[in-house]
Amino acid sequence: MVLRRVLLALLSSPRVVERLSESRPIRAAARLTAAAITRGQLGARRAARDLTPCLLRLRDAVLAELKGSARGWPWPPRRGSGQGGRPGAAP
Repeated sequence: MVLRRVLLALLSSPRVVERLSESRPIRAAARLTAAAITRGQLGARRAARDLTPCLLRLRDAVLAELKGSARGWPWPPRRGSGQGGRPGAAP
């Protein structure tokens, strides 16, 4: 609890933060973090690019199945005794 307050007090000081940012270990950690984020973004883009053809084939297969199964359905749906109007409306 006390350590937390001390760290919060130190890190809220702009002078201390500036001096820390100029230190070698913090700069090295920032470089490693930036490199890891960049690598992750590139990997995600490659994965999305490689996945796109599979998703397109899946979409086409689902649409074909939906169109094929919908052929047997009466379309447009009938509205009761052929009176028309809104569904559920009084005749």
